[in-house]
Amino acid sequence: MDANPGIFPTFFLSGFECSTFDWKDRGRRDLCEETQHRQHADADYAMLPPLGIAVAREGVPWPMVDRGGSSYDFSFIAPFIDAMRCHKIMPIWDLCHYGYPEGADPFAPDFAERFARYAGAVAEHVSAALPGPYFFTPMNEITFFGYMAGEWGWAAPFGKDKAKRRALTLAMCSADIAAVKAIRNVIPDARMVHIDPLIHVVAPAGRPDLTEAARVESWDDAFLAFDVISGQQHPELGGSPETLDVAGFNNYSFGQMEYREGGPHAALEAGDPRIRPLCDLIEQGYRRYGRPVIVAETSGMEGGRDDWLNDVVAEALAAVNRGVELHGICMFPAVDMPDWHTGKWLNNGIADLVLQPSGDLMRVPFAPYVEALHSWQRRLNRPEVLDADPFDTAVDLNDVLRAAGELKPRADADWH
Repeated sequence: MDANPGIFPTFFLSGFECSTFDWKDRGRRDLCEETQHRQHADADYAMLPPLGIAVAREGVPWPMVDRGGSSYDFSFIAPFIDAMRCHKIMPIWDLCHYGYPEGADPFAPDFAERFARYAGAVAEHVSAALPGPYFFTPMNEITFFGYMAGEWGWAAPFGKDKAKRRALTLAMCSADIAAVKAIRNVIPDARMVHIDPLIHVVAPAGRPDLTEAARVESWDDAFLAFDVISGQQHPELGGSPETLDVAGFNNYSFGQMEYREGGPHAALEAGDPRIRPLCDLIEQGYRRYGRPVIVAETSGMEGGRDDWLNDVVAEALAAVNRGVELHGICMFPAVDMPDWHTGKWLNNGIADLVLQPSGDLMRVPFAPYVEALHSWQRRLNRPEVLDADPFDTAVDLNDVLRAAGELKPRADADWH
């Protein structure tokens, strides 16, 4: 059988929490500092080759890098570039993880232009520092950002209604499309990995009057950003299928929800009969856009991380058997992260963070999660440890197709 090369050198990917939002009661935050990721960049990247992972999502902190007047300070990502080069990890550069610079206004007419200039400058910097191929996520989770910052008021610009949420979503889409063009002016063959959550919203029991509102959020609102970026809506903004490029779908248990007027909605409990199989949601997104797909973020919590990975991979392979062009699964985050609201460690990373008396956060891999990863790598004929040149060959998707065909996983809604 002829080789069927995928987009990435490894099927399993990872990444690091890198939010830089202006938070409702804390001001500007930098999650790379809160997790000490910048301080421990070398150790964090050194962790990935023994896991058989050669690709990582990494953030460029726009609010810190952009000094205004087309002046940029890239020292903030220097530790990451050094570590990537040393440990041979290919980045997917995330250019806006919920945060924009002080003084920038997402509703101002020059916002998209400013973001595009910055995106072009990032492309020039990283292409001079690292070998290709090059991957970018211009605006991370535009739809979710619209909710959290446009309707729920968690982060700047602190909107509190549906109209502000939609306006923010469209503004971010416009900036994203402009950034894609700016990046490709520098790197014509750069690939884009656009990312948003897979969600499913249902009406509360006894509230059939909310059925349509739940459907709109599940189908219309959840896909608004991808619709615009792919050119299916608001074609005047310049979107196209090639602009969307790779469709990255995030999957967490709290993405299946019961509708609450005014939101946020209430996550469905495991075992709720209204939960839809992840396989169905992946297939739904793939059929809508016809673009290559990755599961761009997923993780369980606490001691359930290995079971969660087993479930996600099985559901993803069930989607492959339905014809979905799946190129990878991103175990996100690589190291733990705090709950944005409470600061409590979520214990959802490949490695937990354990506070030392010195104030240092020790990285401690969660062994059952690592073993689950290696078990799936063996089934998919993927390397468990990277060799000296992890970029010399891409994933042969025939291995993924073969495993899916042999295992014949059944799509179901059982998270256990």
